[in-house]
Amino acid sequence: MGTATAAAGLARTGGGAQAGVAGASSLAWLSAMVLLWGLSWPATKLALGTVPPLWLAALRFGSAGLCLFVFVALRGQLRWPPRGDWPIVLSVGGLQMMTFTGLGMVAMQYTDTSRAVLLAYTTPIWGVLGAWLLLRQVPSRLQLLALVVGMSGIALICSPLEMDWQAPGVLMGSAFLIIGAMAWSLVILHVRRHRWVAAPLALAPWQMLLATVPLAVLAALIDGVPQPQSVTMDTNLLALLFFIGPVATSACFVISSEHGRRISTFAMSNFTLGVPMIGVLGSTLWLGSRLSNLFMIGLALIMAGVMLAALASGRAQRR
Repeated sequence: MGTATAAAGLARTGGGAQAGVAGASSLAWLSAMVLLWGLSWPATKLALGTVPPLWLAALRFGSAGLCLFVFVALRGQLRWPPRGDWPIVLSVGGLQMMTFTGLGMVAMQYTDTSRAVLLAYTTPIWGVLGAWLLLRQVPSRLQLLALVVGMSGIALICSPLEMDWQAPGVLMGSAFLIIGAMAWSLVILHVRRHRWVAAPLALAPWQMLLATVPLAVLAALIDGVPQPQSVTMDTNLLALLFFIGPVATSACFVISSEHGRRISTFAMSNFTLGVPMIGVLGSTLWLGSRLSNLFMIGLALIMAGVMLAALASGRAQRR
């Protein structure tokens, strides 16, 4: 989380001027970020065994937002968002954080983590389709190839050959993940066109607050207010909540903002391709997920489609 806002936003606000000069320290931090983002998926699956999905999403952004409010305040950058940045605050907070994460956590109750992280990171593929349909940007041959290859992988992953359509909630879960990925792709298109006034990191706590409040309200309406006796706050759950929120969300957002500016947006996009791979690997090692041959073929097709979309985007930026 945070890649679209921090990396693309920094390129718009001057960070792109430093692209390509990343040192070993920045590459190490970015590698740690990708690792943490990837492992946050199996960690979320474990936490969902105790905490309802919408409450977990609210706790994630509530705790991460609180950490970022403190961090930004200590740096002397805490300000009410400028009027010119309110559209991007609403977009990122409402679509990327609230919609993408809320739908994703609900979906993870009904689907395995490997499929969840893979479908969630089809965002670049939907971005090509969104730019074509909404912005009338005719895709290049490379983008069309990315669409065909990526969509083939999505169709295979969601086909009755790969998953049991009769299982309760399976189709709904996959649909929620795809809708969430589409919502995130709209945010990316918005980020690329937004004229930034404040730095993305300074806006992040407000975006997380914007996501937390409606998520908490929805959670209270749908799942009710948790009673103290109904939730066992043991050490393992507290560790999972701390990892999902302050570490994998707020700390990784800071890493993306501070070190993502030292590489190009295209390089950052390629860097984060490791997130779904780590998520899939973590779910097999940590949760015991089994990967079928068809899933592996779908995985290869989706990753190829995402890489082709990133390559096409990089070529467009250079031109």
